[in-house]
Amino acid sequence: MSSSHTIPKNYDFREVEERWQRTWRDEDNYFDPDSKKPRFIIDTPPPYPTGNFHIGNALNWCYIDFIARYKRMCGYNVMFPQGWDCHGLPTEVKVEEIHGITKNDVPREEFRRLCRELTHENIAKMRTTLRRCGFSTDWSHEYITMLPEYFGKTQLSFLRMLEKDYIYQSEHPVNFCTRCETAIAFAEVNHEARETKLNYFDFDGLEIATTRPELLAACVAVAVHPDDERYTDLVGKTLTVPLFGHEVAVIKDEDVDPSFGSGAVMICTFGDKQDVHWWKKYGLPLRKAIDRKGRMTALCDKYEGMTAEECRTAILGDMEEAGVLKRQETIEQRVGTCWRCKTPIEILSERQWFVRIKPEKILEAAREVHWYPEHMLMRLENWVEQMEWDWCISRQRIFATPIPVWFCAQCGEMVLPDEADLPVDPTVDRPRHPCPKCGSEEFVGEDDVLDTWMDSSISVLNLTGWDGSGTPAIFPAQLRPQGHDIIRTWAFYTILRSVALTGQRPWDGILVNGMVLGEDGYKMSKSRNNIIPPETVLDKYGADAFRQWGAMGSATGQDIMFNWKDVVAASRFQTKMWNIIRFVLTQIEREPVDEAPEVTELLDRWLLVKLSQTAAEVTNAFETYQFDQGLKAIRDFTKNILADDYIELVKGRLYSDAPERASACRALTITVDALCRMIAPYTPHFAEECWSQFMEGSVLKQPWVEFAVEDPEAERVGAHVVALTAELRRYKHDAGLALNAPFGKVNIYAPERIDDSGDVARALNATVAWKTGEPKLEKSVAGVAFNMAVVGPTLRKQAKAFMQAVEALPPEDIVTPPATVSIDGEEVAVPEDAFTPKFAFSVEGEEVEVLDFDEVTVTLRRD
Repeated sequence: MSSSHTIPKNYDFREVEERWQRTWRDEDNYFDPDSKKPRFIIDTPPPYPTGNFHIGNALNWCYIDFIARYKRMCGYNVMFPQGWDCHGLPTEVKVEEIHGITKNDVPREEFRRLCRELTHENIAKMRTTLRRCGFSTDWSHEYITMLPEYFGKTQLSFLRMLEKDYIYQSEHPVNFCTRCETAIAFAEVNHEARETKLNYFDFDGLEIATTRPELLAACVAVAVHPDDERYTDLVGKTLTVPLFGHEVAVIKDEDVDPSFGSGAVMICTFGDKQDVHWWKKYGLPLRKAIDRKGRMTALCDKYEGMTAEECRTAILGDMEEAGVLKRQETIEQRVGTCWRCKTPIEILSERQWFVRIKPEKILEAAREVHWYPEHMLMRLENWVEQMEWDWCISRQRIFATPIPVWFCAQCGEMVLPDEADLPVDPTVDRPRHPCPKCGSEEFVGEDDVLDTWMDSSISVLNLTGWDGSGTPAIFPAQLRPQGHDIIRTWAFYTILRSVALTGQRPWDGILVNGMVLGEDGYKMSKSRNNIIPPETVLDKYGADAFRQWGAMGSATGQDIMFNWKDVVAASRFQTKMWNIIRFVLTQIEREPVDEAPEVTELLDRWLLVKLSQTAAEVTNAFETYQFDQGLKAIRDFTKNILADDYIELVKGRLYSDAPERASACRALTITVDALCRMIAPYTPHFAEECWSQFMEGSVLKQPWVEFAVEDPEAERVGAHVVALTAELRRYKHDAGLALNAPFGKVNIYAPERIDDSGDVARALNATVAWKTGEPKLEKSVAGVAFNMAVVGPTLRKQAKAFMQAVEALPPEDIVTPPATVSIDGEEVAVPEDAFTPKFAFSVEGEEVEVLDFDEVTVTLRRD
């Protein structure tokens, strides 16, 4: 135990946090594969290595660290790994920007090297922030998806799913970002409200309205509703497409909305998902008007090479000149955009790789997972149930996992690598064997790469040791923590892949956190200039105050607003608790005892009951991932029960030489011990510093608090004493007395005998006697209290005389007012509620003040 004289008066978070971070050993957080302890594996999100560990990441990692530290203290063998989801377009764009090149300016492998270099630099920066936040990461299970040992597993999973017919290649309409020049999955399509023009034009005698005239060359049919009498005679006929001259049929379909536009719809390949649906349903021809770069194709004749926007303007101009364009109206439209660059997506028919979606199996596995909060399962269910297309997993980029496939240059046969040869890059490597179909040794390597979600969706398999030889012994993981914004991607894809590769759910539970909003109430973004980097908070208030903000901001699953005042409040709480620790340590050191005394006194026992209830509440909060409730319970107990109620009441006993002070010291020792353990998952640096003043070793290696006390008498009577003392102190304050001023002689008449060890007397600086029964009071009228709200308006000029007359009444008439009083010979009626008597009390001839509380009467004689 430290000497109180060596404890700094002020808590310096900078010095403390830096010192403990230097002291802690990474090895203490490693998952032990040989351990006999129950395991708790956390499938942590691998962030994209931008170099900035943004505040949304940090919030999620706070939750994960709370869990990891709590579970370790509960005796679990915990795996809290750190992954890095490296592949993807943002890194490619940044490399192009840094080096002033495009991906096509240098050899493919050179471009990848530059991407890897930048990624390693960014990972190093983000590791620093992770350590500053005090996260107890298991660095022995760090993984980096761009390294061969990881993406080799991605390729293995591809081959296994290809073998099971989960993966196939096909020409099919896909969502395509023409700016990123790659296909994207539906989960990567965001929708934005944008203003556009609805253009009405003459389509060979039929009025049609469209928002996309640039797709006129891709028109393959016109559709009308079967019940729309305006067009009954047109069904089955052909019309000539304006400006382009090819003929298309008029078909009927119930999906047409007769109330939109003219009620006649131009079907183009492809304007939207509905076009794709009709194209498949009626076996319509395919006309490609837009290429992968967003330029108009040769099909578009003189508009070839234009962007879609340029083509739209040109066609509308030509329509107007030809007298075809009739009118335009402004409408709002929800436009699908690329989640990376916000460019409106096109639906292009391309040969791509797909994963089959099997909704029933995915939903069955998802429903076996415990969702925290439960309603987040509905988000996944809604997403799965509305999916119409399979998952497009091929991308036309460079920095990603290569698709491990070659095609025979002679016969086109697909050739796969041996699993032992993985990982491979088919643009560089060659198959070890000739074509199994024709024997040729000439091959064309697949140059498309895999969607980055193909990497991250096997994170749980990677962590649990999947190598393709079977389901790992430690699979599934116990928990997946993640944001609600990636339920339809990371959660969905992981469940899909786990089912496909193991036939099982990937985790026992999934913990879904909300998004971080700026102080303006909007999601943090550069455009709004409302981003607060975690480092800014760490510099000003430290990691533990930041972690408290993360815990207290909102209930799990809800969005959380960043607010500086919440961080300040967290910092002040640490100061408050630090001062309590210093006070307690001073008292404990004053007369150390060889053996721990028993806790015998009423308020000490009451404190331990409240501590027991707090420990149960905090434990339940951790078990149910309600971190805000757990920290709130700790803070409320520390500030209100321990500091404001208990210490203020027993401070006099602690300063005394009474033998009962040993009981208080013991109660405080137990309490501080438990508080340090309970707060350790939230504020590890602060908890370590507080613990080190009392105990040897690390609080983080202590077992979780298992403190249960049932003492109904102490709980009931102690609460009564605490509440009564608070009322008496308030009365003393209202009387204009300092709280430490003498307060005279106090008799407390309670329903039962109470022994408070003199704590109330010391707290009030009074002579206190606890008694039972009722006081023998002598009651007399001591005056009159007038209700001027009644007397003034009712009696007006007679008010003064009326009050004098009442004051002159005999005591019995003051207690029971007469109907009238005499004023200057006139009988004046006494208004109702005009006055009440004032009473004086005495006991055995001594005048006292009498205070009535719930079931308690107090008599007070001031000195």
